[in-house]
Amino acid sequence: MPHATARENLRADLSAHVRRAGYYPDLVEDVLDVALADEDVLAHLVQAETTFDDAVRRHLTVLALTPTRLVTAHVDDHEGDAAHPSSAAATTEAVPLGEIRSVALTHIVDEPAEHRPGDSASELTLAIGWGAVSRIDLEPAQCPDPACEADHGLTGQLTPDDIVVRVSGAAEGRDALRRAIGFSRSLSAATGAGGRTAR
Repeated sequence: MPHATARENLRADLSAHVRRAGYYPDLVEDVLDVALADEDVLAHLVQAETTFDDAVRRHLTVLALTPTRLVTAHVDDHEGDAAHPSSAAATTEAVPLGEIRSVALTHIVDEPAEHRPGDSASELTLAIGWGAVSRIDLEPAQCPDPACEADHGLTGQLTPDDIVVRVSGAAEGRDALRRAIGFSRSLSAATGAGGRTAR
């Protein structure tokens, strides 16, 4: 367990990253404060994203690891109305570490033949599953008989999809990628058998 100064530094570092992201920082800090409930922050990841569909929409995802929980916060622009043309939706969730079923990491590596020990990936996707949300991918079932015209129904794969964060070195910079890898390492350790035994 980090001593008081280290704990305060980690909480201040989380606040600094939220403010640096620049997306409604006071709102984000308020909802995080409620969800963290004065628990220590052991590691964190702040990821801002802008998407383009019928309008430009901003999103901010914050992951905070505490001694007992993973706290997530997601804030995005919300469809307004005549009374409130500008609004945001802020959602937090606190997941006990023992409930986390998987921490999946996808490392995208450019020029893999040139990869050397210690080289970082160009992109990292972190997917964390605890069973609240799943994604199902369906496709027509295949028949080994090429002449068969019967309908064999659908086949699919059910994948935990509670939260997915993608960090690109090209878009967010190498420091952001290193922070994402560091957070992923801390979360993996905390949700492993050793992490559960230590509590």
